[in-house]
Amino acid sequence: MFSQQQDNMEVTALCTKLLLIVMMLLCEQDHKVNAASLLIHPNRAQFFVYEAITFYCEGVSYCEIVHESKGQISSCNKTNKRTSTGSSCTITNVYTDDSGKYWFDAEGGNKSNSVNIIVSDGSVILEIPALPVMKGETVTLRCRNKTTSSQILAHFYHYGEWIISSSTGNMIMYNVSKSDEGLYKCNNSGAGESAESWLIIKDGQTETVSFPCKETVVFSPSFNPWIISTVLFAVLLVFVGLLHFVRSYWHRVVSAPRSESGSTGNQTGFGERAD
Repeated sequence: MFSQQQDNMEVTALCTKLLLIVMMLLCEQDHKVNAASLLIHPNRAQFFVYEAITFYCEGVSYCEIVHESKGQISSCNKTNKRTSTGSSCTITNVYTDDSGKYWFDAEGGNKSNSVNIIVSDGSVILEIPALPVMKGETVTLRCRNKTTSSQILAHFYHYGEWIISSSTGNMIMYNVSKSDEGLYKCNNSGAGESAESWLIIKDGQTETVSFPCKETVVFSPSFNPWIISTVLFAVLLVFVGLLHFVRSYWHRVVSAPRSESGSTGNQTGFGERAD
């Protein structure tokens, strides 16, 4: 009897461990898939007309880019490709009316981060990161002239105030901090001035995910880890049940001869006393 109770306790403990493992795996998957973010290549906020832009939709299987005024970009959807971390699409030729804010819609009504770009038909643009830069990193701003690839004399401005002039056309910012955040533009003598774009600085803090999982979960249509984990857990429960049945049956088989031998011995003893 004690051995059977011990077996039941072991089975219960095993089931509990399996359940915790499955839930932890689901939490880890939720954390990975929840990281639905929009990336851009090349990573800059300003472009000349007719240049190409590739959007990377991290965490989703199909990249449906949305423009703040145009809605879904059909030309981008035609170039949709799967990547190792999600999907991507490319606008092969951009125009001035492609300027604005972009994002993609994930499942569950969630939106990715947004990216702002400016498309210029002028002669000068400022190559500045479109995506946030981590605090402490080195950032290079480049004043680019459409008509030449050689080095140019450029003047850089922060919130409209001159900060530096560079004969190479580049401004290097070391160990950036929140004070470096803001609107930047550049001017190339004789060629013109760029538009203003934001430089965003992140403080480097990462989001922590605690157990249990977050309630909001975003999954791609082609993969649902909850279904797979449920099936896996059901198979494990069947396996544990069969194991418990076999051990109980084996326990009864082993115990039966002992009971019979004990009963036979008692009968023989009474017979001898009767003689």
